[in-house]
Amino acid sequence: MKSSLLKKCASVMLSSTLALSLSLPLLGHAQADENVQVSDDFEQGEARGWSADSGNWSVVKDGNGSTYQQSSRSESHSVKGNTSWTNYSVQADVYVNDFNGSNRVYVAGRYTDSNNFYAASLYNKKGGALEIRKKVNGSMKTLATNKKYKLDTNTWYRVKLELSGSEIKMYVNDQLELSATDTSLTAGAMGLVTSKAVAQFDNVIVSGASSEGNASTPPVKPTPGPGTEQPTPGMDPGVTSKNNYNLTGFSYGNTGGGNITDTDANYKKVYNAVDLNEALKKGSKVKVIEIMNDLDLGWNEIPSAAKAMPFSANNPVQTHPVLKKTGVSKVYIENMNGVTIFSANGAKIKHAGFVIKRSSNLIFRNLEFDELWEWDEATKGNYDKNDWDYITIEGASSKVWIDHCTFNKAYDGLVDVKKGSNGVTISWSLFKGDDRSSNSWVTQQVNAMEADKSSYPMYAYLRSSAVGMSKEDIIDIAAGQKKAHLVGATEMAGDNADLEVTLHHNYYLDIQDRMPRLRGGNAHAYNIVMDDAGLARAKKRITSNMAKAIAAKGYHFDVVGNGAISTENGAVLLEKSYLIDVFSPVRNNQKDPNKADYTGEIKAEDVILSDNGAVFRGGSDAANSPLAPYPAKAKSFSWNGFTTLPYSYTAEDPANLVAQLQAKDGAGAGKLNWSSENWLKTVYNTAATKDAQVEEDSE
Repeated sequence: MKSSLLKKCASVMLSSTLALSLSLPLLGHAQADENVQVSDDFEQGEARGWSADSGNWSVVKDGNGSTYQQSSRSESHSVKGNTSWTNYSVQADVYVNDFNGSNRVYVAGRYTDSNNFYAASLYNKKGGALEIRKKVNGSMKTLATNKKYKLDTNTWYRVKLELSGSEIKMYVNDQLELSATDTSLTAGAMGLVTSKAVAQFDNVIVSGASSEGNASTPPVKPTPGPGTEQPTPGMDPGVTSKNNYNLTGFSYGNTGGGNITDTDANYKKVYNAVDLNEALKKGSKVKVIEIMNDLDLGWNEIPSAAKAMPFSANNPVQTHPVLKKTGVSKVYIENMNGVTIFSANGAKIKHAGFVIKRSSNLIFRNLEFDELWEWDEATKGNYDKNDWDYITIEGASSKVWIDHCTFNKAYDGLVDVKKGSNGVTISWSLFKGDDRSSNSWVTQQVNAMEADKSSYPMYAYLRSSAVGMSKEDIIDIAAGQKKAHLVGATEMAGDNADLEVTLHHNYYLDIQDRMPRLRGGNAHAYNIVMDDAGLARAKKRITSNMAKAIAAKGYHFDVVGNGAISTENGAVLLEKSYLIDVFSPVRNNQKDPNKADYTGEIKAEDVILSDNGAVFRGGSDAANSPLAPYPAKAKSFSWNGFTTLPYSYTAEDPANLVAQLQAKDGAGAGKLNWSSENWLKTVYNTAATKDAQVEEDSE
């Protein structure tokens, strides 16, 4: 239970004897009240007795305990109890991470299947609304509503649905808010339902249940409803083998800074910009750089002592209200060999991009990069001015491993590789667009433009009657990240043939393009997820008339959906991966389909593609495959410079991939609670563990 809820529960207990009777099961003592049929706080780390028929459900842990989370952006159901229950109340603490637009989260009762139930609804429309709803034979109807109830994301609400005969009541935070009467449904289990929203649930209580017929009726087995044809990727989130964290791919053999102790003279703990500047400057002998806390590295927010090489001012800020104050920096890592930069706590680095030149044996682990995007008026939405990448690897750099990092939305690319750089592996990392929340990075930008439209001509035009977009339309469309990985920046460059990149166990959420985009050389992507469900929804906001009006002014404001791309005789292998609503998953030419020199070799093997609910599993060579290369005539696949990959690896079944990478020990920074010493290793024991956040392996 969250600490804030403990305090809240205490106040409720003081005010009411009824609350006292409920407080015991909230704390996990359901046996104290025989009238309580379900009391689940998920602290055992499992969702015992729950049956999920759709969505990505898992028990997740944070600093205050465990919750039951649903993380997909489709309609999702999880159910518990007996179909014979008639009159009862079901209560749950509900925390909405992302409404994902104007959508709903339900606490449901008398649930017989996904097409029949009553629900207490939190509805994110025009600031918030409460509803009592019913779904009967697949048809949804609102029975009662309060259209002026303020709802916020990242806030806990205690929601209760009370069912007694034909009477239905909804309570929020222990206050009666709505009442209705209806006789359509008489019995059923309880359920948790999200409609395209991401949410967490805790302290679920069912009390007072009476039954009709045989009280020993088995638990409900949900029937998939419309739109759930897609298989739900499922996996116990605790079974990831730490062997999967071993360094592999083209960066295999990378030594980084080695396994040295924090008392070594070449081990530096970094607390601020000056510390980092000293560690990276020319002549430094530092081998291990441990980032101890979040770093704000904008040019206007670092002290004068840090305003010297390897730091420099980046391209000037144009539009974002925060970056106008902080500025943006560029940090150079040049001519360095054998350095590990990591954080044991998943520290966040903001307002800076890193450029790696002529360096080798570099390792970056467990770091988050954020706040490097702004609205582009200067090139009319083409994003060709600022050149802000989080990490650029160039100058024939070799052996760079980026692992367990998180990259948020950026102006340009997230991690780019160019100028003959090779030996790059990017693994177990999360790449994502904006979350569209009320104070998100994109929302802050849009709010600033909304208040001063005359200073932002493109934005003003989108909001005008000529186009007719709402503020919410623009936030939703702008939230996606345009580019992930450009591998080879210069057309037909002679050193493109040297490019080498491996991508594995990465989660790409709302990324529009370049996963990767290769010019020459070789790229291998396996066990990655491209999740563009949010982009597919956002694209629907752009009508054909809107698109014509935008193009007529020379503006660029659209949603593209390119997956893996190979051009200019590059070789890309995409295998055992999971793609969701990617419009153009496999491309082989970005210039002219009739020019063979600009066409690359690309092959998909055992890839799952879910496109608007229709699921295909197979490869690019299958008859009528949706993964066949496009738009040029396909070339036969072969690696450039070798016949088989120069490293060993294990590609896992993609059916479990979404759940695996979203799990508590999955992709991104801050997922593993390891010691500093463990982050310096590149090889771990092969034994699997169910406590990857706690257990540490040694070589």
